Amino acid sequence: MAELDMEDVKRRMEGALSNLSTEFSGLRAGRASVAMLDPVSVDAYGSKMPLSQLSNVSAPESRLLSVSVWDATLVSSVEKAIRESDLGLNPQVEGAVIRVPVPVLSEDRRKDMVKVASRYAEAARVSVRNVRRDAIEIIRKDEKAGAISEDERHNYESDVQKVTDGFVGKIDEMLTKKETDITQI
Repeated sequence: MAELDMEDVKRRMEGALSNLSTEFSGLRAGRASVAMLDPVSVDAYGSKMPLSQLSNVSAPESRLLSVSVWDATLVSSVEKAIRESDLGLNPQVEGAVIRVPVPVLSEDRRKDMVKVASRYAEAARVSVRNVRRDAIEIIRKDEKAGAISEDERHNYESDVQKVTDGFVGKIDEMLTKKETDITQI
């Protein structure tokens, strides 16, 4: 019998929140931040690798990021990955260093960033709902196996739904806060 572990359900939902927080940290409203490039993945050594594992990112000025690529053969791949990210950045290569000016956000760019933030939030909601679905499957299997009664199943499903609603609420709060951060001039 597979026993439902509510702590595991909460931990997995917390993981979705943590991931969303990381993705949101990459969406900055006009100021350079080393976290902006965290979501960037680079095609390197035959697989997708996080930029942080291939380079050192610093913010020497408020509107400039500097990416020092450790392996000079990967400079063009890193530059391409930054250019093709959803961040709207235009990297400039100078040897093994890539300079990434962070533009002042136009109204259109702010709207685009809000859309990106909304997509990240929706992905987090889907992730939380997938955890809920897995938990409910376990509960229903337990009921079929005779380990719990129908009333217990309803109670467990209700508990899982309450936890899910709480996490979706936190995601919505994070999105609202991020949208305010992005649209503020």
